Amino acid sequence: MTNETNRKQGEQTRIAETENKQMATTHDENAAQPLTFTSDKGASRSTWFAGVLVILIVGWMGSGFILPSENNDPVSVREETKLVAVAVTTSTAETVTQFYQAEGQALPDRETMMRSETSGDIAEVLVSKGQDVEAGAIIARFDPTANLADANRATQELARAQREFDNAEALLDRGVATADRVSQARATLAGAQSELTDVQQSADALTILAPFAGRVETLDIDEGEFVSAGMEVGRLVDITPLTVAIQVPQQSLNRLSVGQPATVRFITGEERQGTVTFVGTSAASETRTFLAEIEVNNDDRAIPAGISAEVIIPTGETIAHFLSASIVSLNTEGTLGVKTVDANNVVAFYPIQVVKAQIDGIWVTGLPDTVDVITVGQGYVNENETVAPAAGEQG
Repeated sequence: MTNETNRKQGEQTRIAETENKQMATTHDENAAQPLTFTSDKGASRSTWFAGVLVILIVGWMGSGFILPSENNDPVSVREETKLVAVAVTTSTAETVTQFYQAEGQALPDRETMMRSETSGDIAEVLVSKGQDVEAGAIIARFDPTANLADANRATQELARAQREFDNAEALLDRGVATADRVSQARATLAGAQSELTDVQQSADALTILAPFAGRVETLDIDEGEFVSAGMEVGRLVDITPLTVAIQVPQQSLNRLSVGQPATVRFITGEERQGTVTFVGTSAASETRTFLAEIEVNNDDRAIPAGISAEVIIPTGETIAHFLSASIVSLNTEGTLGVKTVDANNVVAFYPIQVVKAQIDGIWVTGLPDTVDVITVGQGYVNENETVAPAAGEQG
């Protein structure tokens, strides 16, 4: 049994050694055999084709230098820029009247509060509120009873003082009276005369009179009412003529002077001619403006005081162009001006000053006497730019 086992193990050992030798031989054969490659004719053709193509491309790119074109004219890289078309119109300066225009308020020529000069009961009121009165017209009367009594007493006292003075002088002439008595009598007489004068003045104060012609705007007394001295009893207003007050800025003050004619348009639609009667010389501290007054005839009292008014004052003449407001523009600095075209079709910008405005246009200065103004397309061109102008009308 043991010998059989040993035999099998020996055979297995021999078989393993034989396999190892075969594997070693195979490995040696593979290691010693050189690598060989088979030539591919298709791959060779592709290489030649690519080479020829590269040569052709290089030759084509360099043909412009080796074989120059017969046309030696320079190639235009960029087409010439097309000029902007604008519409222009020729403007000629004209003589125009300058005006100063301002908003104002109609004021009465005079107004005052009427006051009582004495105390007492009102016996009679002779006018009503809203009534037109003449200067010196009686507004109201006080009850004169107390004044009549005072006047009678003062008269009697004056007569007595006069008799005493006369007797003292007569006695002095006969040598019976002294000079001191005459002097005392004279002083008593003067006192009596003064008292009578006071009573007479009080009698005048019993009548309230209109100090000037005007309209009674307010009346605050009734018959039988007690009124104290100094109490306001009504307001009297004179609107003939009417005064229109305006505020003038300091930069325009030298354009106005007393005596200038003016046109005044009231908010009621009424229009009247007036005259500048006052130009202030001291500015208001709050607004730095000066007061100016225009007197307007209002004899018919048709225009009330207190309403708004527009004042237009001619201040001289100047040379200006009449343009449509739509063609005015601003430059890069924000200056108001107008774009024009010169003889070489180059755009120019002129700063302007508006001297007069109308519904259909404005009058401006700052332009040459005759100039071609751009009326259409000014927003698409800039100063010093060349344009293609065409005749047009003001926009």
